[in-house]
Amino acid sequence: MQVVVVESPGKVKSINKYLGPGYKVLASYGHIRDLPSKDGSVKPDEDFAMTWDIDGKSIKHVKEIADAVREADGLILATDPDREGEAISWHVLEALNARKVLKGKTIQRVTFNAITKKAVTEAIQNPRQIDQQLVDAYLARRALDYLVGFSLSPVLWRKLPGTRSAGRVQSVALRIIVDRELEIEKFITQEYWQVQTKLAVNGAEFEARLTELDGQKLQKFSLPNAEAAAKALATVKAGAYRVASVEAKPVKRNPPPPFTTSTLQQEAARKLGFSASRTMQVAQRLYEGVQIGGEQVGLITYMRTDGVQMAEEAYAAARSAIGRNYGKEYLPDGPRRYTSKAKNAQEAHEAVRPNDFDRKPGSLSLEPDMARLYELVWKRAVASQMEAASLERTTVEIPSTDGKAVLRATGQVVKFDGFLTLYQEGKDDSDDEDGG
Repeated sequence: MQVVVVESPGKVKSINKYLGPGYKVLASYGHIRDLPSKDGSVKPDEDFAMTWDIDGKSIKHVKEIADAVREADGLILATDPDREGEAISWHVLEALNARKVLKGKTIQRVTFNAITKKAVTEAIQNPRQIDQQLVDAYLARRALDYLVGFSLSPVLWRKLPGTRSAGRVQSVALRIIVDRELEIEKFITQEYWQVQTKLAVNGAEFEARLTELDGQKLQKFSLPNAEAAAKALATVKAGAYRVASVEAKPVKRNPPPPFTTSTLQQEAARKLGFSASRTMQVAQRLYEGVQIGGEQVGLITYMRTDGVQMAEEAYAAARSAIGRNYGKEYLPDGPRRYTSKAKNAQEAHEAVRPNDFDRKPGSLSLEPDMARLYELVWKRAVASQMEAASLERTTVEIPSTDGKAVLRATGQVVKFDGFLTLYQEGKDDSDDEDGG
């Protein structure tokens, strides 16, 4: 028998069923050990030696795992496929070594990005050892958390009564916020105006903007006050206008890539009003799965990732779904493959995508939050493999007959909607460059 250790109890039943007899799946319930909150837990003078304690709630889980391993042939560590998951596997291994239950046992580490039978069985067939570099990265982060927080927080409490604490991340984030606030305080506002006008041709109205005045091209601050704007407006009103040129350009708009953790959180905030933590909690539940046809089925891939690529079978499944649901004209010649623009991106994991593209959002009975987030993930992933949208962008130059003013009207029409038929990416509020 092999003992398989996962993080969450929500995965146990599904993975047990996928693996069948010969395997016993147990949960660690997250991290099992941590640094005690006392002086000396990290010793910088002793090569940053650390003292770990098993969390009170974890003692029974460690005992259950140890008892099972004692009677088993081997141990398979199947915690999440990220740094924290690697750290949990390492902690479990260390705790079991301390209990002397691993002698003569085979020890393997496996990871999977989706809780499906295919993903789990493939992972079991391709085991590896614990990645010590990932563990070292975790240890460095945890040591810094302790040294910064434990050392500086008491100083803050003494010097600045009422303050909360210092931290490896929060203190740096606070510095960024303070620097930004100082920039805001130093900013000197500068007034500027623009002239917009409504024109009509054959009964159809459209807007145009003043771009040249008295032979001078207008810059952002060319009209610095109401008086200058009023004079410009008077000049515009006094003129008669003709269309000098019409320029129409075809424009292609490509779909955005499937979600990373960061873009999922941003889009869920824009479109669903979810906080980052709420998004991750709901995504965790979608990853661990729901009951479908009497069994627990994972709905999305692992949600902590900065990769934008998908597995080859996912490209094929997405393209198949597009062809069936939207028609061949919405399929590009081949799969769209994306690469991350983020510096230092670790693209070991797939983007966040549905495990099964045939499970359309409306076909599932889910809690409201889960349904809304699943729909967002499904649409984004499918749209990422659709044909680009074809637009036509038109610019019309409209000078006055006396040459004192030039108006410009711009607009665009959709010639072929492409991926826009399914999904439009949200945008954050931007500075109003055209207002005044």
